[in-house]
Amino acid sequence: MPADPSRERQPPPRRTHAIGRALNDLVVRFPWAWPLVRGRMRSYFEAIAAEWDARTGAGSPEHLAALAAGLTAVRPAPERALDLGTGTGEAALLVAREFPQARVRGVDLSPAMIGAARAKVGLDPEGRIAFKVADAADLPWPEDSFDLVTGLNMPPFFAEVARVLRSGGHVVFAASWGPETPFYTPPDAMRRGFAAHGIAEVARGEAAAGTYWVGRAADQAA
Repeated sequence: MPADPSRERQPPPRRTHAIGRALNDLVVRFPWAWPLVRGRMRSYFEAIAAEWDARTGAGSPEHLAALAAGLTAVRPAPERALDLGTGTGEAALLVAREFPQARVRGVDLSPAMIGAARAKVGLDPEGRIAFKVADAADLPWPEDSFDLVTGLNMPPFFAEVARVLRSGGHVVFAASWGPETPFYTPPDAMRRGFAAHGIAEVARGEAAAGTYWVGRAADQAA
């Protein structure tokens, strides 16, 4: 059944917003606390994976507008991109459409979410787009693996993003409903958090109801 169009533009319920913001602030300020809440987060997203797209309007223009706007600041085009907290894969698929030469990987804590994302891709013999169950705070890739890391409605794990980001690579974090998004980090907090790991702000802005933040790692070859 298709999503109710009237719901696609609505921010999450107040209770969901309050809980999400509290968890997001906890992770941003005290990243060591993430293991304490990780299990409950996984269980929550496992339980709602089947209805996620209809519930959030995932994949709709409104849902993706802020991320799409942030991606316009990414130049040159990336070769390898990683989408954190990919859910059912809509943000990763957007990245793949915007950068058709890039290999795109999406990760999420929830196996059910990853199952839904894989179903959207189907058989991909070239392996250009792939999804994996993984923790965004402890990624299964070595240093300098990606030249673009994205996160839509996702807490920023500053140190881990910086670890896997290549020299000169970009970071784009977006919130579909701006401050009304449960997992929302203010742009100044983004700037400070990433600056501590050598990633400087290059753009921030608004699109539709959402906001985006773009950073770039220092180019060691420059």
